[in-house]
Amino acid sequence: MKQTISALAAATILAGSLVAFAPSANAQNGRVAAGVAGGLIGGMILGSAIANANQPPPPPPGYYGGGPVYYAPQPVCHWAQQQYWDGFMWRVRNVQVCN
Repeated sequence: MKQTISALAAATILAGSLVAFAPSANAQNGRVAAGVAGGLIGGMILGSAIANANQPPPPPPGYYGGGPVYYAPQPVCHWAQQQYWDGFMWRVRNVQVCN
């Protein structure tokens, strides 16, 4: 609301200063382009002031994490050596043993 009032006040001040100091409209010597350019620039300034006046508020700060999560207990594992017969001789290998 404050931005809208500020934009309208700025537009009123700008329009008043243009009316007070602008010479009378005269299209002699090809000066139509200056009037058109001035009107376009003024329209862009007023349009951007009015368009930016009604922006939505920013989201509230904070972290929105997920809910609690259940993790199953992991089995207790360790490495052990195991002997095995490969058909020709006894060999030893490391295996993981979990309880």
